[in-house]
Amino acid sequence: MRIAIVDDSGTARMFIRRCLEMAGFEGAEIIEAANGKEALEKIRTAPVDLLLTDLTMPVMDGTTLLKWIKANPKLADLPVFVISSAGNPAKEKELMALGAMGVLDKPVSPAKLNGLLRAFCENGG
Repeated sequence: MRIAIVDDSGTARMFIRRCLEMAGFEGAEIIEAANGKEALEKIRTAPVDLLLTDLTMPVMDGTTLLKWIKANPKLADLPVFVISSAGNPAKEKELMALGAMGVLDKPVSPAKLNGLLRAFCENGG
């Protein structure tokens, strides 16, 4: 499995990577990007099976990245999970309407991430 982690914070990317490992995804190949534009460039050349993105980033934010992915026929089926510190039910509803598979509140924990990803995998993801 190839997983993209998109966050402008290198520390956050490292922490999410560690959470993935602790949640049982230690064998996954991890692709990292610091913003949505960089993520799109990377996944166009090396497709991924799952994308985890932060919302607030420079250059291209997570909402714009989600819109781009869902508007591209080649990427539209890519499962996208948004990680947000917003804690805003209206924003979560908007992201789900745009095609996000789920929204995970910060701070991320291995247990939260494991629950979200296990549900995704059990539903055929």
